[in-house]
Amino acid sequence: MVDKPTSGEILGVPYNFERPSMGRMLSSYWQPGKGMLVEKPFGVGYTLNLANWRSWIVVAVAGLLLWQEQKGKTEGTDGTEDEPVEVIVDDE
Repeated sequence: MVDKPTSGEILGVPYNFERPSMGRMLSSYWQPGKGMLVEKPFGVGYTLNLANWRSWIVVAVAGLLLWQEQKGKTEGTDGTEDEPVEVIVDDE
């Protein structure tokens, strides 16, 4: 039986299904001198390179948007909590 490759590229997108080690996991997220996106240590695609300052901007913006979404679920637009509204339909 032919062994299938555990890492490579399909249509320009990298994949890696080798068993991840702790060293490979840590070194893949911190690669000084590389771009903002680097190959994932396990799976398909790319991940953020935390050694690049632009990645931290992406993380901060994502955190801000998540915080805003969570805040918006508990408060209305005027700062008060949303309450259920009763709608009465008059059929005449």
